Amino acid sequence: MTQQILPFYLVCDESASMDGVPVQAINDALPDLHRTIGANPVVSDKAHFAIIAFNHESKVLLPLSDLSDVDSLPALQASGGTSYGEAFRLLRETITQDVDRLKQAGHKVYRPAVFFLSDGYPGDSDWDVAYKQVTDLSWGPHPNILAFGFGQADPQVIQQVATVQAFMADGTLNPAQALQEFARSLTNSIVNSGNQAASSPDGAVTLSMPDQVPGYTALPADQL
Repeated sequence: MTQQILPFYLVCDESASMDGVPVQAINDALPDLHRTIGANPVVSDKAHFAIIAFNHESKVLLPLSDLSDVDSLPALQASGGTSYGEAFRLLRETITQDVDRLKQAGHKVYRPAVFFLSDGYPGDSDWDVAYKQVTDLSWGPHPNILAFGFGQADPQVIQQVATVQAFMADGTLNPAQALQEFARSLTNSIVNSGNQAASSPDGAVTLSMPDQVPGYTALPADQL
């Protein structure tokens, strides 16, 4: 059966600077995200979820999955240094493979969404190159980067990497709240899209993304 699927990627920093409260806050938030999205069959059929973690290396902790089929989510464990470049390279490679696989299976694919969690300044030498490859408009799956940062990130960094208000460097929104907010927003958008699909000749639906950081406009989560 053909489905319209929104690939959603949680990209998490596992470097030593995230040890303690930051990593624990993310781990505490994941079960709620699982319940919010996975428990609603209308939503879980569309929102498929993956987790990529990075420190001195990058790895896919959870391949793209229907959350209703996932018993438990992997926990983050902070250690080592940070390599933003490798994280973005793996993200681009993974999104490309996932979108191709879904299309080959006959599914329609929404523009992917990426929730990027890190506590630091993207200062390693290959950040710019890798980040620009992910945000390059000429790349077909060009995702919405829905970033949330905490720690030492300043407004200049926020303007570079963030596309939604969930990125709050002043700590007014912690990682758990940010993930919960996104889960609710995504759930409401998908549920409310039912009427739009019914009135559309080809059943195509464009999902709305959360509120934007001033100066940024998210691409619509339309069909690729």
